[in-house]
Amino acid sequence: MEIIGERINGMFSDIKQAIIDENPEAVVKWAVKQTEMGAAWLDISVGASAADPRKALKFLIEASQGAVDTPLSLDSTNYDLIEEGLELCRQPPLINSCHADRHKIERVFPMAIKYGAKVIGLAMSEDSGIPKTSDERVALAMELVAAADEYGLPMRDLYIDPLLLPINVAQDHFVEALETLRQVKLMADPSPKAVCGLSNTSQRCAHRNIINRTALVMLIGAGLDAAIANASDVDLMDAAATARVLLNKEIYCDSYADLFKAPRYKIFGA
Repeated sequence: MEIIGERINGMFSDIKQAIIDENPEAVVKWAVKQTEMGAAWLDISVGASAADPRKALKFLIEASQGAVDTPLSLDSTNYDLIEEGLELCRQPPLINSCHADRHKIERVFPMAIKYGAKVIGLAMSEDSGIPKTSDERVALAMELVAAADEYGLPMRDLYIDPLLLPINVAQDHFVEALETLRQVKLMADPSPKAVCGLSNTSQRCAHRNIINRTALVMLIGAGLDAAIANASDVDLMDAAATARVLLNKEIYCDSYADLFKAPRYKIFGA
């Protein structure tokens, strides 16, 4: 189970201020903290309000890579911006994300192969938006799987996102996402990986933490391999570790939760 730490994002006030001030302190703090909690990736997003997105992305990448060697997930809908970021990445990165539209696939998949990157593919398109039913999502996911085969992107490097919406406005979508995950794991051999933006489920809800933890365990049971989530939530990380043990994906030992959260990558200066 791979946790993609969500915290280095210009939508958070401290990261937004760090970008404005060009002060890496907050970025370093979250790069180290998420790595210490076992994050497999650090999601990097400049947010929507950055005055100079290119300069901001370079700042976030350099600050993160100056603190840890955890691989980065570059989060943007601007693929020219992502490509500039890919050139700065020291570890093979993750591209977040690509819709199931042909013109986007044609831009992203060759770029991923060129830079040795993995891709998050969204089960949506410009025409359909986020589909309501699992059948519609599965059909779009299949477009991404077929494209990966066409372009030679290894299936292990394709992460399908079934798309989670807040349960307070789209409660019926969660079960559709679960079924989409189950079907995604049957699409190829080896199968593509499955990922989600976990915090979307509880956006603007009360009791966010328990919603996120419960959703994560259910999603892991349906085949989830990775989640963009709050890596500093100890209880969330413990829930993920426990689900892995109960599903016989990890060998039980009394310290299984600590092993799951153990840093996977180097923290510079530690």
